Amino acid sequence: MSRVTIQIDGRPVEADEGQRLLPALLAEGIWVPNLCSISGLEPPRGDCRLCWVQLEGRAKPVTACTVQVREGLVVTTRSEAVDRLVAAGFELLMSTHRLDCKRCPGNHHCELQTIANRRKLKLRPRRLPKIEPSYEPDLSRPDLAFDPNHCILCGRCVYVCDQQVGRGILAFTRRGLSTRVSTFDDRPLAEQDCGDCQACAQVCPTRALWVPEPR
Repeated sequence: MSRVTIQIDGRPVEADEGQRLLPALLAEGIWVPNLCSISGLEPPRGDCRLCWVQLEGRAKPVTACTVQVREGLVVTTRSEAVDRLVAAGFELLMSTHRLDCKRCPGNHHCELQTIANRRKLKLRPRRLPKIEPSYEPDLSRPDLAFDPNHCILCGRCVYVCDQQVGRGILAFTRRGLSTRVSTFDDRPLAEQDCGDCQACAQVCPTRALWVPEPR
């Protein structure tokens, strides 16, 4: 894979030709909001709709995870249009997310909080109606827990479980607003062939999947 030079926010950066723009940005320490991106996931899911950037020659912003690096690419990571799309996508995401940060195991370790702080966004939606889920958390395993109420459907855990670990225990189920991550027949994690695997918890951006403190 050959190296090419692109422009990011006015400065030249070398990156691998053909790679996705988002990891190229992150590798250079250039942060852009993202929740569904994970190394090795091809093609990218592009579900969170947060990694917007502006490309020279394109009238509208595009998601960085779906753009391939090429020689001469000129990228702007912040603009009025980019910030507006990020804010709208974040508000839509938060409109279906249970907001109980103080009781959440991911408090202060949550990528939603990071995005809100770095982009000066509100965690509680102002314009959209709040539709909070009300599922029972799965606490059946002492070393791995899952609270679907904090899941943002980013797909990281599903990809890791299926493609990297090779077990395929987690998957998307149902449709529309009822879509959720679950196991076959919604059986608890304690009944799954996970062994001592905790890979799904390691990639969860909101700690919907987490490793509980020893009892």
